[in-house]
Amino acid sequence: MKKTLKKITGFQLFLPIVALILVLLFNMIKTPDFFKITVLNGTLYGFMIDIINRASELAILAIGMTLVVASSAGTDISVGAVSAVTAAIICFSLGPDQQNYQMPYLIGILLGLLGGVLCGMWNGLLVAKMRIQPMVATLILFTAGRGISQLICSGQIIHVEKESYRILGSFIPKVPLPTPVFVAAALALVTWLVLKKTALGMYIQAVGINRRAGRLIGINSQLIIFMTYVYCGLCSGIAGAIMSSRIAACDANNIGLNIELDAILAVALGGNSLGGGKFSLLGSIIGAITIQALTTSLYAMHVTADQLPIYKAIVVVIIVTLQSAEFRKWISSLQGKRPVKAKAAS
Repeated sequence: MKKTLKKITGFQLFLPIVALILVLLFNMIKTPDFFKITVLNGTLYGFMIDIINRASELAILAIGMTLVVASSAGTDISVGAVSAVTAAIICFSLGPDQQNYQMPYLIGILLGLLGGVLCGMWNGLLVAKMRIQPMVATLILFTAGRGISQLICSGQIIHVEKESYRILGSFIPKVPLPTPVFVAAALALVTWLVLKKTALGMYIQAVGINRRAGRLIGINSQLIIFMTYVYCGLCSGIAGAIMSSRIAACDANNIGLNIELDAILAVALGGNSLGGGKFSLLGSIIGAITIQALTTSLYAMHVTADQLPIYKAIVVVIIVTLQSAEFRKWISSLQGKRPVKAKAAS
């Protein structure tokens, strides 16, 4: 029994899953209709649907962030700003015309994603080739990204008036689940298949654990790190396209604002080490859902947006502490002392 329990608790996703369950149980007690789902015109609505919907872009960013953290032992704090750049490019390309797009819809989306990839290439160049510390390297776009977005849009909020532009961030007609859920699921599946069916996942872990050792066995460490940052830029672009579609506009000051912090927290809550190496995409996705569930539940309890970070920080500190290796060692040491005390008493 002890071995089985130890095996279960030692599972990498054990604590992330427990954290999500605890948040959902709290919601069930505090808000009785939290799990209620209604159908209106063939579309599903409810707190749970809102959670998976709003967690979609965060999960997408968490996927890219996971690979960056695993390969470089550093975080990309520019993902929110890169999302804003992508949104600006897309809205500028498609234009505000109510009747027609300035260019084909798909071309506008691809141009936006290309902008995200170029931002990822810039970050990857600084980290992999120039060997600048990741947080410092990505701080450049974190600072300048929204300014670039403002330049693209000439300081204006460009609204894309065509109703079809909202589909990516809302619902496909006659489909009950929100479109972002399908986008996030597809990206997660493709990423998982590439990492599992090729040696790329192993290479990322090897470089993250020991870059020099990876190089000695023939792995191009610089290329691996560069690729993860490029992919993170692509993920930021996809998330930016969804955020822009939700409001049918580019708002450089607000799109993706502070979402990089939630993306890093999602990686940490997923049981991934921020020191690089072994990683779990599923853990990061669970972490993203947990954070969004917490946010949604706090809003349901009428917590204001200004107070939200305080409650979120408290819960996150508790969850991260429970996942800490030092905390586990401390618990193990307490368990190891109990039999000794019992023996001494007898």
